[in-house]
Amino acid sequence: MSTVAARFDFPPLSEVRKNVRVKWYRCPIDPATLRRLMQRSDLQGSLQTLGHLGLFAVTGTLTAWCFIRGLWLPFAVALWCHGTVGTFFRGLAVHELGHGTVFRTRWLNRFFLRCFSLLSWWNHHEYAMSHTYHHRYTLHPDGDREVLLPVDLALSVRSVAQMLTVNVDGLIRVVGAAVRMALPRYDLQVTGIRTSEWTRALFAVAPEVERKAVRWARLTILFHAAVVAVSAVFGAWWLAIVLTGYLFVGNWLAYLCGKPMHAGLRDNVPDFRLCVRSNTLHPFVSFLYWRMNWHTEHHMFAGVPCYNLKKLAAVIAGDMPAPRTLLGAWREMLAIEKRCKADPDYQFDTPLPPTARPAVANAGQVRLPADDRLRLEASIGELAPQGR
Repeated sequence: MSTVAARFDFPPLSEVRKNVRVKWYRCPIDPATLRRLMQRSDLQGSLQTLGHLGLFAVTGTLTAWCFIRGLWLPFAVALWCHGTVGTFFRGLAVHELGHGTVFRTRWLNRFFLRCFSLLSWWNHHEYAMSHTYHHRYTLHPDGDREVLLPVDLALSVRSVAQMLTVNVDGLIRVVGAAVRMALPRYDLQVTGIRTSEWTRALFAVAPEVERKAVRWARLTILFHAAVVAVSAVFGAWWLAIVLTGYLFVGNWLAYLCGKPMHAGLRDNVPDFRLCVRSNTLHPFVSFLYWRMNWHTEHHMFAGVPCYNLKKLAAVIAGDMPAPRTLLGAWREMLAIEKRCKADPDYQFDTPLPPTARPAVANAGQVRLPADDRLRLEASIGELAPQGR
């Protein structure tokens, strides 16, 4: 398995964008069917967005009521449920809203993107740049350092205990990243899988995005500082817990769902079937996860709204790997991790059904004609920052 995470001799992104294109394999699909699946709906977007926010409001209200009444055991349970629900704001709600595919009305995508970003300490300006490259060059490390293999499954006793209770390490990473972005200082390691090297590389080609990211980080800090200040002045500490502290409680389910996206798969291949993993989830969990369990389908046709991904999966199923269960995905990842300890160069070949077209396993870095470039642009929705 590749160990590019320790390598920092990547070419400048300006050169990568100019010279390198990945000619991605996409499953054959009738154009009329794809256009139908790409239709956005304000109604379905509202059901997803307001449904998630409404559930967050219910668990938050229950948490606040238990706190005010001094019912500490029910408070702990309610807060755990509140955190479990709200953790999916960060990286999931903001992800799909960032693609601009949730609502047909564009300003609604932008409005709720900012709402979810503010609540979850998420910098959507930085992420829009990072995720655009992630979609263009998925697991080709010269152009995608949002995800670098091998992905650490982080299953130490300390990590698991914090995922199930209060994630102190996550709080330090998230708040620290916001503070460093606000200063700004990118010489230090930042949160999650993105590194200071990646942040600097992104902003080197987009200084206007850097300025927006810095302003947003400052606004985020001011918002949460104001929440804490109001809580202190009025003695209403439940407010800070419900609106700010929730993000670092009960992270377990989002972690279990999110890790299988790419972990243990192949890099430097132009076939999403080999470098992205889809899995089935209970409908309620899939709702919380904004249907990103259909992750291979999302990468292949990212202009399809999240609420249509299951339908897309059914249409192209004959050319796709069988989706794993969540348990099956974790068993697969653990087996791959064990194999890689004995053979660091091992990469897992995702099995395809007999009905599928052969896997495309060469590096695939080629110049594309203009029509293919336009098709790639359309495939990521409205994710890329304006002018990018």
